[in-house]
Amino acid sequence: MQITFDRAEVRYGAAVALHPLSVALCERRIGVIGLNGSGKTTFARLINGLVKPSAGTVSLDGLDTVKDDKAVLAKAGFIFQNPANQIILPIIRDDIAFGPKSRGLKGAALETAVDGVLERFGITHLAGRRPHELSGGELQLAALAAVVVTEPELVIFDEPTNQLDLKNRAMVKAAIDGLMQQAIVISHDLDLVAGFERVLVFHQGRIAFDGNASEASARYREVALS
Repeated sequence: MQITFDRAEVRYGAAVALHPLSVALCERRIGVIGLNGSGKTTFARLINGLVKPSAGTVSLDGLDTVKDDKAVLAKAGFIFQNPANQIILPIIRDDIAFGPKSRGLKGAALETAVDGVLERFGITHLAGRRPHELSGGELQLAALAAVVVTEPELVIFDEPTNQLDLKNRAMVKAAIDGLMQQAIVISHDLDLVAGFERVLVFHQGRIAFDGNASEASARYREVALS
């Protein structure tokens, strides 16, 4: 998928969250790193229309995130930093079924789709559980399953390993690495994006570096420690 920013910017009154930005992204794995408040989450939310540009445009394969918002949402799934906030139904299986059911899938086809995504992420045993009974890593996988079952072309992650222990972090990393979809990952976890094809470093609402993962990590350390 081609993601295109054409002089896109975000302002809140006099405050600039993202300065005018023009960039095109098409790599399978893209990392986005930077200090808190650097603009990286605003950038990510522009991609699927959760944030609208104050000026300029953002498009996915030619679909404008403002004019074609419903089509864009179908193409790009988003996993929030706290996945519990997007699990809306009390039982995990029901929550995973909600998306495809709302799009008209029903009966055996619906059950097959839900069973398949539960098995794919190794969380079949969590199907009857409630969100508060899950670990942080399990919540991430449940939220990911609920997005992937709707078959988006792109999945965007906002700090997916934030506050996870080593075991849960490894669980989430394996799930991201195994995704068939294109993925954009916003993270402070440099190990998580180490093998990515392209990594953007954000600083003060601008891209400070755009390139390979090792150079991006070095540039981020310079920015963070300067």
